[in-house]
Amino acid sequence: MTTGTVQTNGVEIAYETFGPDSGRPLLLVMGLATQMLAWHEDLCQMLVGRGFHVIRFDNRDIGLSTHMHDAPPADVMAALGGDTSSASYSLEDLADDTAGLLDGLGLPTAHVVGASMGGMIAQTVAIRHPDRVRSLTSIMSTPSPSIGPPTPEAVAVLLAAPATTRDEAVQRALATYEVIGSPDYPLDREWLADISGQAYDRAYDPAGVSRQLLAIHASGDRTAALAGVAVPTLVIHGDRDPLVQLAGGQATAAAVPGAELLVLPGMGHNFPRELWPTVVDAISRLADRADGLASSS
Repeated sequence: MTTGTVQTNGVEIAYETFGPDSGRPLLLVMGLATQMLAWHEDLCQMLVGRGFHVIRFDNRDIGLSTHMHDAPPADVMAALGGDTSSASYSLEDLADDTAGLLDGLGLPTAHVVGASMGGMIAQTVAIRHPDRVRSLTSIMSTPSPSIGPPTPEAVAVLLAAPATTRDEAVQRALATYEVIGSPDYPLDREWLADISGQAYDRAYDPAGVSRQLLAIHASGDRTAALAGVAVPTLVIHGDRDPLVQLAGGQATAAAVPGAELLVLPGMGHNFPRELWPTVVDAISRLADRADGLASSS
């Protein structure tokens, strides 16, 4: 594993890579309030085993990437009511950060995989920077926050008051994934507690999370723009996801011409280890198809 930072788009993006540089570039984009640590190292190594050079990174306002401390306060409740005027940036900015990371790493293109808000960012990269994306995989995501919105129980954990200590942050993460995780699979509480503690130690910034949430709501509906995405696309969604309900994945797949929809029974808003082989196989098949199309053109 290698680590580093890239300066781009006025921010610094922290990243880690797995596997040889000669592998096919695969960029993993994580979601709201979640550091790159949530891409489990074992999952990253499974992808390396399929021939990928895997890159995971912290979006702006999370982890070791730039935090926008000087930005105006984000008014979350106003945004949920439709007033996003307090947003400091949009998903388009986060997509440009992502493309800039590829520039900094000297990668003309990559297979792009995003989860939750990361799926929204990945979609936006494919829309704004189509020449940089070999294939698009959108997981547990949606083209608009109004499509497949969270259940009341999920909203409650999403808007809970921020933790004030490391122990509280760990317990809050465990309680959150008891609500939004996959009901048909056991929660890996030991690993979740470990990365939640690491995340707190790396950078704990509830205000940054609020700014990310505002970016989602300030970015509108991508449905029409997704019709122009021409790269091979895979949409993965659990049928028990309470945070971004299945309708979000169905709408994403319907919006992108030729997209494949893979619905995983019993999966919620996390990545149960038991489903990794299915997910890795699907991403690998998509990449093989994309690279085959590229090599024949």
